[in-house]
Amino acid sequence: MDLEARVLVVLTICGVLLAADAAPPPLLTTGYYAKSCPKFEQIVQETTTNKQIVSPTTAAAALRLFFHDCFVGGCDASVLVSSTPFNKAERDADINRSLPGDGFDVVVRAKAALDLACPGVVSCSDILAEATRNLVVMTGGPFYPVKLGRKDSLTSRAADVDGHLPLPNMAMNQIIGIFQSKGFFISEMVALVGAHTIGFSHCKEFSTILYNFSRAMESDPGYYPEFAKSLKNACADYHKNPTLSVFNDVMTPNKFDNMYYSNIQKGLGLLASDHGMSSDPRTRPFVELYSRDQNAFFKAFGSAMEKLSVVGVKTGGTGEIRRRCDAFNN
Repeated sequence: MDLEARVLVVLTICGVLLAADAAPPPLLTTGYYAKSCPKFEQIVQETTTNKQIVSPTTAAAALRLFFHDCFVGGCDASVLVSSTPFNKAERDADINRSLPGDGFDVVVRAKAALDLACPGVVSCSDILAEATRNLVVMTGGPFYPVKLGRKDSLTSRAADVDGHLPLPNMAMNQIIGIFQSKGFFISEMVALVGAHTIGFSHCKEFSTILYNFSRAMESDPGYYPEFAKSLKNACADYHKNPTLSVFNDVMTPNKFDNMYYSNIQKGLGLLASDHGMSSDPRTRPFVELYSRDQNAFFKAFGSAMEKLSVVGVKTGGTGEIRRRCDAFNN
């Protein structure tokens, strides 16, 4: 073989290696664990079922945890990491301190069971995504496919949380802006907020609009007057007891349905954001649609959750399979 031919062979080999190195990471698939952990779905289903039966608030807790995870750096289980003396993690950011423990616990339980069946194979981020879907279905919500193959994050910093999560007292412009920055349309945003059909909010999250709305009136006129009165009674001691809370959906609090949208149109929403969403001309048409058509809500919610579940996912060498969901491997 002459020199020119040998050079051509070397260049060809180098080109193949470079192309392989630059290849995109593997795509997420619903059957990602079919061979490496064939009992993945069964184990997660059994864990979520048992946990929800024992602690009926688990579904709402997991939903909120999943949302808070995905909106800060992507769906990578970074919110599960505990702080150390050297790092204040996401879960200790102010907005995350009220995340319910049941959401964390169901992931830890599933991880322990999976590591007995297939050690070191399943990521914490995949467990959280799958568990959340299962719990939505258990409470009456829609089934939607969950693609798998996420890796867990290599970082988790409380400082990264600010500005990425909507707050209940934010103006609708700000809330819409946060969702749009993550690639969501207004119709999808309104559908995702429909997760408030289950779960609860702490009184301190709406105390300002309940007790100190303005000089002219004590409570936000967006409240139905009798509802505001009952909320004041329920939350009377929230200063002394910051854990006091009220169901987000006072009509069907444990059922995943479209009642939340009917409630907020009648002044039965807890949060300032509920009142804003039912009155803002950009969001109101979708509130009205989902209120009258539960199938439309379920379809929109399922589609939006599919989209949410792949936001900023880590694959390949950009993440790891954590041995413990609350700590990095190294």
